[in-house]
Amino acid sequence: MESILDVDYLVVGAGAMGMAFVDALIATDADASVAIVDRRDAAGGHWLDAYGFVRLHQASAFYGVASTLLGDGRLQTDGPERGLHERAGAAAVCAYYDHVLRRLVATDRVVFHGLSEYLGDRRVVSLLSGGRLHAPRARVVDARYLSPDIPALTPPPFQVEDGARVVAVNELVRLAWAPGHVVIVGAGKTATDTCVWLLLQGVLPDAITWVRPRDPWLLNRAVVQPDPAIFLGMAADTMAAAAAGSDPDDVFLRLEDAGIMLRIDPAVTPTMAKTPTLAMWELDLVRTVDHVIRRGHLRSVAPGRLRFADGDVRVPEGALVVHCAAEGLKYPGLRPIWSREAITPQPVRVGFPCFGAALAGHVEATRADDAEKNRMCRPSPYSDTTADWATMQVIGGDASLAMTNESDLRAWANETTLNPARVPAERADDPAVVAAKARLKENIAPGRARLLELAGR
Repeated sequence: MESILDVDYLVVGAGAMGMAFVDALIATDADASVAIVDRRDAAGGHWLDAYGFVRLHQASAFYGVASTLLGDGRLQTDGPERGLHERAGAAAVCAYYDHVLRRLVATDRVVFHGLSEYLGDRRVVSLLSGGRLHAPRARVVDARYLSPDIPALTPPPFQVEDGARVVAVNELVRLAWAPGHVVIVGAGKTATDTCVWLLLQGVLPDAITWVRPRDPWLLNRAVVQPDPAIFLGMAADTMAAAAAGSDPDDVFLRLEDAGIMLRIDPAVTPTMAKTPTLAMWELDLVRTVDHVIRRGHLRSVAPGRLRFADGDVRVPEGALVVHCAAEGLKYPGLRPIWSREAITPQPVRVGFPCFGAALAGHVEATRADDAEKNRMCRPSPYSDTTADWATMQVIGGDASLAMTNESDLRAWANETTLNPARVPAERADDPAVVAAKARLKENIAPGRARLLELAGR
């Protein structure tokens, strides 16, 4: 027997995208009612299963929901990131989402069904009791479309042979013995974080082997800050580099010269452009790891051996292999955010998914026609290579323009810290901000024109 869930919206997923959408919707539409469904027992998505030493790779202010600042919005006053905006760790992020969910539920217009599975057709089943719910009139919001895989919940993408010691990155903080040698498998932000953490714990660089199938381009955290002079200045320099670039790789080399992009090995031109954010102190640390294996994807692990398509590589017999190779960014293809089947939140600016989901929630509350909503909120992809980075920039730039052409959306976006390009009223006449905006205006047209060419559009 099914119980009826009488709500306007059925939101599947209580991670960053789902929570940002609901928060903005509820804040704007005083009559909307929402049921949030998630397989986990709380809000926070993959942060509930994150490795213990993870922190947001960008400023806390860019993350979370539009109505509630994550953290204090403060600059760090000590440590290697002195002068940069604070970045929350996993515990703080989970506590934040717990607070946001409690506040939403307290409105009496939001209910949360944790430990529950969405079955499709607006039907939900409890994973504990087996009880079933049906929301016959609800509009479905699928906030799982870009949900990342994480090592703790994803098997290693390589075979583990008998006797090999392999753990997911989460297990490192619970080790009861000291491995003599550690092999890090993965080229993304998780692997980079892991190398940094190990080195900070006193593990010597020559006790680390890094299996890095592709070298990554990384964003310099110092230029991606919630300060309009810094962020708009970075955008202006990006467009200038794009305008002068002969091909996508050349654009990235110019961005490196401008202090925007970083690479771990100056002798290797990266082929991966997912562009997670890194600080210079972290870059200095990971550059001390000299034993890097670039032989494609690891096929299997045996005691003392790493097996690749072109042969084996020897490592110490008792080496601990750390799985950091889950698919953090997903590339399922763009789809209209509003369709007959569901509302599917996606980024509508280059990166910054929380802002995109919050904007979609606000637009849902303020517009009636789905075609109009899709015109204003155009989904933007993530990038993987330098070539599709150019495509991402064009699509994301056009999406930003479509949104900012609407005066009410522009005003709303300028009030939330989730929007990296916001200019607070008190900074509008700041000479540094005015200069950054002028440089961006000067460079955006030639930069976009060249990006169109590089993207083949």
